Amino acid sequence: MAGKHSRTRIFSSPAGIVATAAVGVALAVGGTVGAVQLVSGPDQSGQVALDLTPTTAASSLTPTSAPAVTPRVSASPSVTASPSATRSQQAASRGKERTASPKPKPTVKKTTAAAKVLDSGSCGASFYSDGQLTANGESFNPDALTAAHKTLPFNTKVRVTNPANGKSVTVRINDRGPFIDGRCLDLSRAAFASIASVDVGALTVRYEVLG
Repeated sequence: MAGKHSRTRIFSSPAGIVATAAVGVALAVGGTVGAVQLVSGPDQSGQVALDLTPTTAASSLTPTSAPAVTPRVSASPSVTASPSATRSQQAASRGKERTASPKPKPTVKKTTAAAKVLDSGSCGASFYSDGQLTANGESFNPDALTAAHKTLPFNTKVRVTNPANGKSVTVRINDRGPFIDGRCLDLSRAAFASIASVDVGALTVRYEVLG
């Protein structure tokens, strides 16, 4: 903002007056209005006093306001609110007193009790593969592990062992026989083949009646 300067000049000639008027016009055009004051007095005869105190017009000091520019704001992409974090039960329980986890109990293996031997001995054994019905009324199956005995109750389990090779098989009594001296067991073909070759036909075995 321009300051005010007060200047008074005295001109005594008409040419000075004209020059002063020109200066006043120039100041007015440039934005400063000069006040021209003609002063006359008894001791200043023929002299003109020019007061060049600049006065600033209020309108000239008011800056021309530029047209307001409203910035165009582009729509920002919508922001999806993040899911609120929730504390898990595990995190919340950290402040609690911890207890020792129970030790796993050892797995107890179930063991099958060994069959009780009611009777044992040695005798001759043979095999058979023909027949339609057994003494207890079953259909004979040469591939089943069964045997015939003269007196043992049906469904009795007998373990038969070949002492020559240590192989053994457990058979179920479902028939009667054999009716040959020196033999006490007549095995099915499959039972005999599991302890010896069927080409042998007959052999001495060790038997154990299981209860």
